[in-house]
Amino acid sequence: MSQLSQIEIGTPVCRTLSEVRASLVRMRHSVIAAAAVDGNQIAAAGTHPFSSWEQQQITPKQRYQTLMQDYQQLTRELMIFGCHVHIGISDRSLAINVMNRARLWLSPLLALSASSPFWLGTDTGYASYRTQIWSRWPISGPPLFFSSVAEYEALVEALVKTKSVEEATKIYWDIRFSERFPTLEFRVTDVCMTVDEAVMIAGLIRALARTCYKQAKANEPLKVARYELIRAANWRAARYGLDAELIDVEQECAVPAQELVKRFLTFVRPSLEEYGDWEEVSSIVLETIQKGNSATQQREVYKRRGSLEDVVDFIVAQTTKV
Repeated sequence: MSQLSQIEIGTPVCRTLSEVRASLVRMRHSVIAAAAVDGNQIAAAGTHPFSSWEQQQITPKQRYQTLMQDYQQLTRELMIFGCHVHIGISDRSLAINVMNRARLWLSPLLALSASSPFWLGTDTGYASYRTQIWSRWPISGPPLFFSSVAEYEALVEALVKTKSVEEATKIYWDIRFSERFPTLEFRVTDVCMTVDEAVMIAGLIRALARTCYKQAKANEPLKVARYELIRAANWRAARYGLDAELIDVEQECAVPAQELVKRFLTFVRPSLEEYGDWEEVSSIVLETIQKGNSATQQREVYKRRGSLEDVVDFIVAQTTKV
């Protein structure tokens, strides 16, 4: 992580959602216990409600020092926290097809996970202000449509050749090929405040990838959505979360957020049911719709006394829930 105040945890390879849950519970408990030794607490959210980037130190590793040299102020302000989910797909030709299909459904994932309404002590008006901070980076946001792996690799080669990026790991699309593992990496979501939310996001992303994989294998028709529309859909999800209309990229229309999330659930339901995940994932999704995502809950806490310290206390308490 670019800032010393950030902590990144990563699960081992998991084959079931119960393994995901167990790993997250174990790792969160370990990090929380380690922090307590020094009198610190852990808060899982897309941004800290009031801490300033000016008070943070860049991690003294070559990778992050290089980022600092290349991107300057963008790196200094990179006090944001995301959740990345890797899905194992060894065949890159199929993986690029999965990416082309999955990019249509990034906005409901972002809306469900949004946990960064506050920035530098201010209510930004966004559900995921982290997304706006991140979008300033030159190679970020939703991926383009690629007709083949060769087209993808040609673009990466051109970006490196022109010194636009140092190497492929510094391409920061919301879905990208991992250069370390045979996976597609989904990077669109904020850090999840609770373990339940993280399990929900992992389950939805895996079901989305599986659904798109089956479509690709069956050579089903693929909608080639305009990049501009997908980017607009993601902006709307970052701005409003679950509290307004979102954009159905496939149908090219605006619909209430709850309706789009339910359409998404319908799309991935066969995969969720096939692997026994439907009851768990759908129940957490419906609970999130009912009580609001993390951003909505943080705002509700703030309205009680106008205290951002209360919001941090709330996030800390939710982070420990299992």
